Amino acid sequence: MSSSYLITCCSTADLPLNYFQERKIPFVCFHFNLNGQEYADDLGQSMSFETFYAKIDAGAMPTTSQVNVGEFIAFFEPFLAEGKDILHISLSSGLSGTYNSALLAREQLQQKYPERHIYIVDSLGASSGYGLLVDMAADLRESGASLEEVFAWLEKNKLNIHHWFFSSDLTHYKRGGRISAASAAVGSLLNICPLMNMDNNGKLIPREKVRGKKSVMQKIVQKMEKYAVDGALYSGKCFISNSACYQDARLVADLIEEKFPHLNGKVMINSVGTVIGSHTGPGTVALFFVGDSRID
Repeated sequence: MSSSYLITCCSTADLPLNYFQERKIPFVCFHFNLNGQEYADDLGQSMSFETFYAKIDAGAMPTTSQVNVGEFIAFFEPFLAEGKDILHISLSSGLSGTYNSALLAREQLQQKYPERHIYIVDSLGASSGYGLLVDMAADLRESGASLEEVFAWLEKNKLNIHHWFFSSDLTHYKRGGRISAASAAVGSLLNICPLMNMDNNGKLIPREKVRGKKSVMQKIVQKMEKYAVDGALYSGKCFISNSACYQDARLVADLIEEKFPHLNGKVMINSVGTVIGSHTGPGTVALFFVGDSRID
């Protein structure tokens, strides 16, 4: 395994803290503001996910802020000073300006460390789908792939990570103005669960309105069967993230493990972190797998 370069990412990859520690993947924290106080999006250390979502349930409306140029410089520079090259995988540019901040930080740092290499990848993904891309990069690094090889693979394959989401609670969408009060009322009355995915620009797109939680769970598994590499014979990894609805996530994972018997390990279930969760609120389940290239 090469130790001449580091893989780094943002906290919004929504993987557990111990995962990043064990795989030696440093991460830089986004921020969120809740009830007038700013916190680091540090994977549940400053505020547990349970507390965070309970506060939203009680009516709190958190706001978020991205990683700025200065924060990226402070994050990257110690590694460069140690003689390490960096491959940073960023949250989708379709959701945040953080990718551009990382590029600007690289420009400044390369003047100071001209002998070092800093590669920045726009994941065009979010949450544990972005995390799945980071995981695959780490696997390549451990197999002996060079910095340049991993970068080239990421650029070629990043749109093969599929992101499918559904929400069974429209309350936060209404509070945040993402849907109208009338739409939320009708949706709740009819038990509508919106099904969404990420397009090829890394933006979240509503795809279908499915009536009933059981139906939308079946539908999201059908999407995986349709788009995953080799369909029901899929043998890659599968990640799920959830915002304070673990039992729903577990039910989806059970359906997937039954439908896809050749999975690479069990489905990994993670929490939607505080920054992504500031926008989704509670009640979101997100499914991630490797499939064909996202084309729209």
